[in-house]
Amino acid sequence: MTPNEIAKVQSYLRRTFESDSISIQAPAKAGAPIEVYSGEEFVGVLHRDEEDGEVSYDLHISILAEDLE
Repeated sequence: MTPNEIAKVQSYLRRTFESDSISIQAPAKAGAPIEVYSGEEFVGVLHRDEEDGEVSYDLHISILAEDLE
């Protein structure tokens, strides 16, 4: 993902979840996952998908059972 795409997705997520604490960090190495944070808490990874000329962004959030308690 380009820095411009990352900025647009970050802005969208902040508006959607009404939280300026959401941040997307570009990976240090090419091909590494793009990480999404709420404050300092890691919440998931972001993937870019392009199929038939259409682009979408998928946010995968994993919640550990131990975090629910």
